[in-house]
Amino acid sequence: MKNLLLLLFIPSIAIASCSRAPSVDKVKQAKIDDSIIRVYLSNNPMIKAVKDPSGLYYQVVKQGTGTYPNSNSMVTVNYKGKLINGGPFDSANGFSSSLDGLVKGWQIGIPHVKAGGNILLFVPSALGYGPSGGGPIPANAVLIFDIDLVSFK
Repeated sequence: MKNLLLLLFIPSIAIASCSRAPSVDKVKQAKIDDSIIRVYLSNNPMIKAVKDPSGLYYQVVKQGTGTYPNSNSMVTVNYKGKLINGGPFDSANGFSSSLDGLVKGWQIGIPHVKAGGNILLFVPSALGYGPSGGGPIPANAVLIFDIDLVSFK
């Protein structure tokens, strides 16, 4: 009986493992993303981005005034997003959302500027759309966002 259960159990494991998406080595992908960002920045020396401990690179272009937003803030932004190795994929003016509902790269980067400020974000894939991608964004894509923080509450 035990052998029969084992024989029934093993194929179900094999079938389940085949149906899953391939796993991504997060450490390896983080190193790849970091290398892509560093090469981009070295090819664009006018950008003076700094690296956050999360792996996000950012440059505060204009600080803005007042206080800083936090993770619970409702932010209104104008932004442009592009693939680091390609063209634009999205842009909007007057886009509003709770900061904690946005991709992790925005949650980390936007609190570095105040209302009226501008920031460039260089977002490694783990802080963006990860191994799944989304819409026009391919899996494990490194993204660049140019964000004007219009206001926040």
